Order: sequence, then structure tokens, then C-alpha cells
Amino acid sequence: MRKIAEIVAWSIVVALAAYALWEGLTALNWDVIIKWLPRLTKGALLTLELVGIAVVAGLILAIPMGIARSSRHWYVRAVPYSYIFFFRGTPLLVQLFLIYYGLAQFDAVRNGPLWQYLRDPYWCAILTMTLHTAAYIAEILRGAIQAVPPGEVEAARALGMSRAQTMFYIILPRAARIGLPAYSNEVILMLKASALASTVTLLELTGMARTIIARTYLPVEIFFAAGMFYLLIAFLLVRAFKLLERWLRVDACQGR
Repeated sequence: MRKIAEIVAWSIVVALAAYALWEGLTALNWDVIIKWLPRLTKGALLTLELVGIAVVAGLILAIPMGIARSSRHWYVRAVPYSYIFFFRGTPLLVQLFLIYYGLAQFDAVRNGPLWQYLRDPYWCAILTMTLHTAAYIAEILRGAIQAVPPGEVEAARALGMSRAQTMFYIILPRAARIGLPAYSNEVILMLKASALASTVTLLELTGMARTIIARTYLPVEIFFAAGMFYLLIAFLLVRAFKLLERWLRVDACQGR
């Protein structure tokens, strides 16, 4: 009887949730959502551009830091540790404001050759997101390198490989497979964190949604549509990484 009562109770809860969802969806002004879909799509493409550049550039920057963090020598680990400690310990929004608003306070920056980029919110957002995600990816890579079985490293050295060859041909390829699931999580987190770029007047998905809301005064419909865009992008990214993990046989490598 207790099991039957639980089934009935859960059925009622699901039915009420479905009814509430249906009522909410039917109450939305779908004409407005359809009208502004092209603008939201444009914002979503800019979001993908920001995230794509940031996670790729961050990965390139994180590789030498991850290798240095796994070193046995403290003086090699010190510099990347300080960098990672700062960018992991401070909010992304603060970092974005420091770069976008803070660098403009220095005459050397305003008179320098990079000012044409640093005064642009697009490049400031990319720079901040790249530096931020590089810190996390470096830690992911450090953990993956340290998770490589010592027997494989010893076998490579027994075959006459140098330290550089062992790192390039044995450790890094294996670490890439080990760290891929965590890297995919970081990409999804950066997708959601990219919404902060709207605070520096960048019209990515969230910024575009706020601009549309200022014209239509319909926050529920527009933010619902923007949320669906984020959900769709996240779903596609998750599926893409799952296919990549299956192709690289990540589960088999981690199970060894």
C-alpha cells in the first residue's frame, strides 16, 4: 500500500507540474518571441564566438602552465600557481571590470599600441574570459598529468625516450583523454559565464535580451527565449563532447 501511495503522490505532482508548465507556456506572447528571434540568434552567435575563442586560447595558454604545475621543483610551480590562485580566487565579473575599466586609468596603456583593442569591449571580454578559463584548464591538465599511470612513463623511459619525448608522445595524449570530461564541464561553465559580457555593453545573448526587453517591456518572454538558446547550445556541446569521448575511448582509458 505504501508503494502505491508513493506512485499516486508522484503522479499528482507530475500532473500538477505539467499543468503549470502548460499554463505558463500558453500565457507567453509567442508573437513577440518569434519577432525577436533573429536578433536573439545574432546574440547567440556572438556568445558562441566569445566562448569558442576563449576556451581554445585558454587551452593553448594552459598547456605550459599545467606542465609547470606538475613539476617536482617548487620554483617552476610558483609562477603558474600564483596566476591560477588569482584567477580562481576572484570573480570573473571583477576581472572583467579590472580589464575594461581599470586599464584605461593608466596613461601608458592609453598611449600604447594595444589601446585600440583594450578600449573595445569585445577584446576585453575575450581577454578576460581567456585568462579566467586558462587558470581552470591548467588545473585540470595538472590533475590529468598526475593521473597518468607511472608504469607508462617508466616504460617510455625504458625505451630510451627523453623527458620531452615522454611528455609529448605519452603523457600529454593520455592526459588529454583523462581530462576531457572536466574540460567539457569548463566549456559549459564558460558558456554560462559569458552572460557577464553584457555588463560591458557587449550585445551577446544576454545583452541582446536586455536590449530587447528595454523596448518591449516583456522580460518573461525574452528571457525565456534566451534561456532556451543557452539550453540548446549547452545540449549540443554536451552531445559533441560525448561523441568525442566515445571516439577517443575515454571510459576505457580511465578504467585501466
